[in-house]
Amino acid sequence: MTMVDAIAKRILNLCGERGITPNKLSTISGMTQSTINNIINTGSKNPTVSTIKKICDGLEITLSEFFDDEIFFRLEQEVK
Repeated sequence: MTMVDAIAKRILNLCGERGITPNKLSTISGMTQSTINNIINTGSKNPTVSTIKKICDGLEITLSEFFDDEIFFRLEQEVK
């Protein structure tokens, strides 16, 4: 699993925990639905910290809380 995949999965898990859709997340985060969809569906976009911070603000969590999840602890280092 890549970092982008882990971020997408974490966003979906947080939406599920809160009973909201990705569309609702885009609204409460002040982002376009296409931005959220690009992150969670295609994985082709490498989200910036700024984008993840907006998502966190919408979910009322910190960046630390976002990344404090088992999914990120299991990631292998990506070599480019």
